[in-house]
Amino acid sequence: MAEVEGEVPAPADFGTEVISVPEGEPMQLRVRLESVVEGVLATGSVHADAVGACVRCLDPVSMDIEGRFQELFAYADRAAHHREVGASDEESEEHIIVDGLIDLEPVLRDAVVPALPFQPVCREDCLGLCATCGMRMEEDPGHEHVVIDPRWSALSGLAGEAASTDDDDR
Repeated sequence: MAEVEGEVPAPADFGTEVISVPEGEPMQLRVRLESVVEGVLATGSVHADAVGACVRCLDPVSMDIEGRFQELFAYADRAAHHREVGASDEESEEHIIVDGLIDLEPVLRDAVVPALPFQPVCREDCLGLCATCGMRMEEDPGHEHVVIDPRWSALSGLAGEAASTDDDDR
């Protein structure tokens, strides 16, 4: 058994379109490697800082992401034997030790990306932007646009005239 702790740079495309861990950003990694009959069992955690944009107001968002993983990396001969005997488990992805090395990138991606929020927000009570003009709703919470159906727009002018004639009659 060996325990490894250190920093690794984040690979490209480590997230979603809205929030991700920037490429090259250091990620803290703790891994315990255990030799088992089938290969090497890697158990650990990864900590990274994700950045993105609030989906409501587009302000910058940053958050700490913690992911845990446990994955078996099979020896090449064991993996080949496993396939020969017809054992197929379509739900699990097979990781193989190649030239004595294990590739943790897909495992880390599977641990970090699902931990990212689907719709990150700067604050839970963020009001966002006006859908019509793009104004920040927290600057003017009563902000609204009166939309008049163009078929009735001529009547809006008559309403103003009627009010002025009522005042003149008095």
